Amino acid sequence: MDLAQLSAFAAVVEEGSFEAAARRLHVTPSAVSQRVKALEARLGRILVTRTRPAGATPAGQVLARYAGQVRLLEGEALAALCDDPGGVEVRLPVAVNADSLATWFLPALTGLATERAACFEIHQEDQDHSATLLREGVVMAAVTADPRAVQGCSVRPLGRMRYLGVASPAFARRWFPDGPTAAALGSATTLLFNRKDALQARFARELAGRPVDPPVTVLPSSVGFADAAILGLAWTLVPETMARPALDDGRLVEFARGRHLDVPLYWQRWKLASSLLDELTDAVVAAAAGQLRAPNP
Repeated sequence: MDLAQLSAFAAVVEEGSFEAAARRLHVTPSAVSQRVKALEARLGRILVTRTRPAGATPAGQVLARYAGQVRLLEGEALAALCDDPGGVEVRLPVAVNADSLATWFLPALTGLATERAACFEIHQEDQDHSATLLREGVVMAAVTADPRAVQGCSVRPLGRMRYLGVASPAFARRWFPDGPTAAALGSATTLLFNRKDALQARFARELAGRPVDPPVTVLPSSVGFADAAILGLAWTLVPETMARPALDDGRLVEFARGRHLDVPLYWQRWKLASSLLDELTDAVVAAAAGQLRAPNP
């Protein structure tokens, strides 16, 4: 397979347009278009959607994963051959949920960033949806809630992230005087990270014994969740490690004391003979073991 054509295709998918891909590759948009068309003709498949932003077709998703594997192995080989390995950029795209980013995940990258001069492209995605990025070939590895291995990937359990239902003392007194009843949960405002965030709905359903439909405030900030709850804007779920300081000093209370929501997390990565990907996996597993609760037996 022609590597110039493959690089042009990958750049279009990753940058979202032929023009942006041309700037990245230091060629003209016409050259990028010609290379992509030649690759499509060679494979007999349409690989790129001519939309804004451009994306990969189902056939293109297969090729995007291959392109990422080639680039990673090429970078590792060049780094091993160069007198100055730090001069070769090796990029690892990974998908991580916001709460893991805000709590335990980033320290896992430190060793690779300093010792191997690795660069990371972090895609923040809900743990229930991050496996999609693996299927599409956008990332090489992901923290996900899905224990089923994506085709071409291996999966390892990381542990359980425990969430506590919290609110300010005043909010809890106003909305949950008799505890988290179905009526109260259907009336009290809850906080979501985005419209894909289903954790609060799951927790409320478990408490109420049936689905409820409360008013919703959307706040795309993990750190801001605890702050918003402290200010009395809504009730929400916060990772135990993030909630503990405010619970200890009384700024937050558990409105459903003794109840919690555990979310099992898994690490999925491409099955690829890459020492860098192996090291990243070991670092992520070790970091998770120090911060998450043990996986379910």
